[in-house]
Amino acid sequence: MNRRQFFHRTGIFVAGAMITPWQDLVSAVPKGFTPDLVPLGKSGVKLTRLGFGTGTNSGQVQRDLGREGFSRLYRYAYERGVTYIDTADGYGTHTFVKGAIQGIPREKLFILSKMWWSPENVKNPMAALDRYRNELGVEYLDCLLIHCTMKPTWPEDLKPMMDTFAQAQERKIIRLKGMSCHGLPALRQAAKVPWADVQLARVNPQGHIVDAESPDEPEGNIDLVSQELKTMKAMGRGILGMKLIGNGDFKQREDRVRAMQYAMQCGFVDAVTVGFASTAEVDEALENMGAALAVRSKAA
Repeated sequence: MNRRQFFHRTGIFVAGAMITPWQDLVSAVPKGFTPDLVPLGKSGVKLTRLGFGTGTNSGQVQRDLGREGFSRLYRYAYERGVTYIDTADGYGTHTFVKGAIQGIPREKLFILSKMWWSPENVKNPMAALDRYRNELGVEYLDCLLIHCTMKPTWPEDLKPMMDTFAQAQERKIIRLKGMSCHGLPALRQAAKVPWADVQLARVNPQGHIVDAESPDEPEGNIDLVSQELKTMKAMGRGILGMKLIGNGDFKQREDRVRAMQYAMQCGFVDAVTVGFASTAEVDEALENMGAALAVRSKAA
């Protein structure tokens, strides 16, 4: 029996036991549930447990909303308590975020962006960071990540970026630094490097679009991924989960609930980001999170 079949036959799996059917859990979540503020590793920085993702299909889904539609959707999420925003230069959503957050006190937001390791960015990452701040309309970023490292040699290859991120942190134009990885070779190396404050990782119990031995493999190994993330967690690193809905491939709500349950129960994920295209998706993610946290509370 593979992992997917196991989950399908047994219901939501938490800490090695069957629990209440997901429909009953979700229906019991109080209306108006809001995500709580949680510490990001041992950094001392807090953010909301649920983040507003802007990179579905490399940001195309969010860009297709148009600027007004995007702003309305984020404002809806903000009113529901979601103040963590995940964006990236490669998504083309920096200026969309800038419009959406106008008038919101900066200190209420946690804004994360990502920098691709293009030759120009490796050569002059500070120029890219200054552009990001201008595009977002902010003086500082709460977190800046090196985007999508793939090779185990990334610490040597991208040392100029790492050094510049550290300098930017000293100058207080970023608060935290880190990376995302695509593929187990890069992820394993990340667990050996103390430079990062934050790791953004693909996490779902089905193993779909999570890290594998090759960055191109669609089905990964969540058990091997979790080993590396637990190591990072023990180092004090903040862990952010993404791909909870399998890059949009989890069409059944049961799968999306299970992924949220895993992220809230695994013990190494601090917060998660979900790419939204509608208010209904925001509402569902909050319900799924509320149900997962209720289970965790009972288990404790």
